[in-house]
Amino acid sequence: MAKVTVVNSDDGARVPFLRGILTRSLQEAGMRFDEAYELASNVRDAMADRDEITTAELRAEVIRRLKPFENSQITKSYQEKLRSPAPILVRDSHGHLTPFSRSRHQQRLECSGLSAESAFEITRSVYDHLLKQRTTEINSHHLGGLTYGCLKKEVGEREAHHYLVWAEFINSGRPLILLIGGTAGCGKSTIATEVTSRLGIVRTQSTDMLREVMRMLIPERLLPVLHSSSFNAWRALAHQMDDVLDEKAQLKIGYRRQAELVAVACEAVLQRALREQTSVVLEGVHVRPSLLKTIPQEPPAVIVPIMLAVLKKEQLRQRIKGRGTKVVLRRAERYLRHFDAIWELQDMLLAEADQGGVAIVANVDKERTVRDVMVTIVSELEKDFKSKPKDVFVSSDRTVAAASDAKKKTKLASERLEHFKMPWNWFRSRSG
Repeated sequence: MAKVTVVNSDDGARVPFLRGILTRSLQEAGMRFDEAYELASNVRDAMADRDEITTAELRAEVIRRLKPFENSQITKSYQEKLRSPAPILVRDSHGHLTPFSRSRHQQRLECSGLSAESAFEITRSVYDHLLKQRTTEINSHHLGGLTYGCLKKEVGEREAHHYLVWAEFINSGRPLILLIGGTAGCGKSTIATEVTSRLGIVRTQSTDMLREVMRMLIPERLLPVLHSSSFNAWRALAHQMDDVLDEKAQLKIGYRRQAELVAVACEAVLQRALREQTSVVLEGVHVRPSLLKTIPQEPPAVIVPIMLAVLKKEQLRQRIKGRGTKVVLRRAERYLRHFDAIWELQDMLLAEADQGGVAIVANVDKERTVRDVMVTIVSELEKDFKSKPKDVFVSSDRTVAAASDAKKKTKLASERLEHFKMPWNWFRSRSG
């Protein structure tokens, strides 16, 4: 049964419906486990034909099914739990206050490589803890330390360390350059869009679009290889391949020639991002390990190359067929006619990635693939970010406390100065 998405009526946060969470909530209201589990199962079955449901609709459905318990304490306890508590304010390192957002907190956990369900559970645990402590305001670094401790206790050391690395990277303000390569049909655009949204990166660029712009500037008669597809660019160089009899070798030569041309535009995009210290995602079939040689490797930018792949031949074929039904203009039939060339091109790209030490991520399921990309990013960040929890979550608290103390001392000194000025001003006015 496909999972239903629950949309928060207050902040628009989207999470999967989890029967276990509803069961636990009903148990906390005083219901026996078997009764709570049966009611949660009935609610899930009632939503089977829906893709999503709002939290308000879900609550109404649960309350309707609690009718038999209307005269008991269970319904009253459950409804009391639904009442919105006072907002918890989070103070950042600059002293600015913002309401605690469970959706943003969960998203940050997912950025560190945690699954959506685990991130939801950790966010719920942290939020429940703050409510029990009657917290009305918390420092952002204290919140980070609380989250780290919760991860360490409930999920594991490795996941907690990933969160620590991600938090240190975010605090550093360094830009991220994410490069996603792969052959036609492997899902580069879909995964790049999802990752970009999750990371909050506003700049993304596809090499297909760069190539299209170059085609407008350079006529086909001057540079025919640029006006071909990546998997049959060799045909535009046929007159140069009289001595190259092997078809696989011809395919590689044509692709590399086209990729070298598009690389000029890719370099321009990356150089501007580095110059402006802005994060960017560059995706496309022309993203090769050799592109890394053109990018300055020194800080502050963090550069993460990834090669996306569909490792089963029939699965890639089905993905290409799917492109035809969703986006007719992609002309799936033409891709299928050249499927063997596309598959051969993927073999070449994977071999280059392996030789260049570039991470290869298999795209089987979108959610799992996005998570694998996030874990790959954090694994790359581990090379540069090696601080201990007390340095990331505590030292910043001390900095904020020191800034607060300095502000108090400045105010006190100003008051003393005013106290000193008063007699002098009084004396001067009298003597004038």
